[in-house]
Amino acid sequence: MMIYISCAKTMTARSKQQVPFTTTPAFEADARQNAMHMAQFSAEELARMLRINSRLAAENRLRYQDFLSPDNQALPALLSYTGIVFKRIAPKDFTKDDLEYAQQHLLISSFLYGLLRPLDLIKNYRLEGDVRLSENNNETMFNFWKPRLTDYFIAQIKQQGGLLINLASSEMKDLVDWGKVTREVKVITPEFQVYKNGKPATVVIYTKMCRGEMTRFILKNRLEDAESLKSFSWEGFNYNPRLSTDTQMVFTME
Repeated sequence: MMIYISCAKTMTARSKQQVPFTTTPAFEADARQNAMHMAQFSAEELARMLRINSRLAAENRLRYQDFLSPDNQALPALLSYTGIVFKRIAPKDFTKDDLEYAQQHLLISSFLYGLLRPLDLIKNYRLEGDVRLSENNNETMFNFWKPRLTDYFIAQIKQQGGLLINLASSEMKDLVDWGKVTREVKVITPEFQVYKNGKPATVVIYTKMCRGEMTRFILKNRLEDAESLKSFSWEGFNYNPRLSTDTQMVFTME
């Protein structure tokens, strides 16, 4: 079983947590090139491109200008991102065995790095999928990555039994040829819904929290099959067989 989650916009450059080892991202060379391209933009241009305020734009301009500096320390990806999903994964209490298992069974999307394993060393950045760089034939980052990532993504899933638990946001499908992925491996997408006025509805904050909790649940319990996912239960969310299908597992809060 392989888990797929989205990167987060918020990151940290510091962590005291020890990890058993670190690795180099598979697409490190592409990341370095794209970071160099991003370093050419002014803070004002970055604010428009990334749809961020002036403070964040200035911060990310410095990040890209210092990207290749040896003084710019890298952290394992699982410890670098600080969004809601990663807070709920809560890797601070992961054992050495947990981290080693996660390294084999978790992939994290990234508009800069393509695909990351938990212990891949990365530097802080901000990037969006619709950014176009003239050096990349003015393609969006989605189109830049799709031919590079698809076969690698499929191969990684097949190495872990050919089952993908898709806990990434919907836009992350566009980083790869999703049609080819679903033809070559089995993909199950968990959905998390609450009832409003008697009807199931998606609430973004709950979805993000549940994605993180389910990722943690799979990694901590070493789950290897989709059937085991049905036992996931968190804060009133439980498997709903009536709403689920072969490719979509729905968990509802009654």
